[in-house]
Amino acid sequence: MRGAQMRFTYIGGPTALLEVSGLRLLTDPTFDSANQEYPTGVYTLRKTAAPALSPESLGRIDAVLLSHDHHFDNLDHAGRALLDSVETVLTTPAGAERLGDHALGFANWQSVDLPTRDGRVLRVTGTPARHGPVGRDRGPVTRFVLVLTESPRSAVYISGDTVWYEGVAEVSQHFSVQVAILFMGAARVLEVGPAHLTLTAAEAVEAARVFAEATIVPLHYEGWAHYSESREQIEVAFASAGLEHRLRWMEAGCATDV
Repeated sequence: MRGAQMRFTYIGGPTALLEVSGLRLLTDPTFDSANQEYPTGVYTLRKTAAPALSPESLGRIDAVLLSHDHHFDNLDHAGRALLDSVETVLTTPAGAERLGDHALGFANWQSVDLPTRDGRVLRVTGTPARHGPVGRDRGPVTRFVLVLTESPRSAVYISGDTVWYEGVAEVSQHFSVQVAILFMGAARVLEVGPAHLTLTAAEAVEAARVFAEATIVPLHYEGWAHYSESREQIEVAFASAGLEHRLRWMEAGCATDV
């Protein structure tokens, strides 16, 4: 993102704190402790790792970027409780209906402008996502593109829970993505089928090729039992493609300038 450095703090799973021009944005909040189970009647998700930071330690949150509200690995119990203390929650239209007045639902390519602490404007745009295979995706999800309006072609992309398909590539036709935060891990919930529901390592390589100028920041690849690919598999895929230099791994709990 030209014109402003982004500070990234990895918290765990799909959860990270992004700081841009004084604005503090939180992705998919998951703050429950480790070894929790989330039965749904069809399947049970299992959380295997605690967050690196507690909600109380974060301080002010200006907005939550919530890819979807209907899966516990993107919004667990403590994460949902945190939403009550945040003025703005940006999410899907269906999620906004469930969450109430402080939530804004995004149609694809719809934007909202957030004033920054240093007098600029951060534009947040919702973009298409598909949470699984055609016809069997796991419900509506949105992704986010962040740009400062003074440099609208320079962007941060947050994939949310999506697989690789033409909608991902379409983002590159609208924005010059400088940082791509990709939800990886190839999540699979066998009770609902064998298909992966988030990016595989190979699909993340395809995204890296499309976003040719972007630093790739993996997210949502550890901390839950239903991930089917590990950090090692991601590293091998990027090394095989000659793109290992594009990966930027974040240390949990540590603020890092990107």
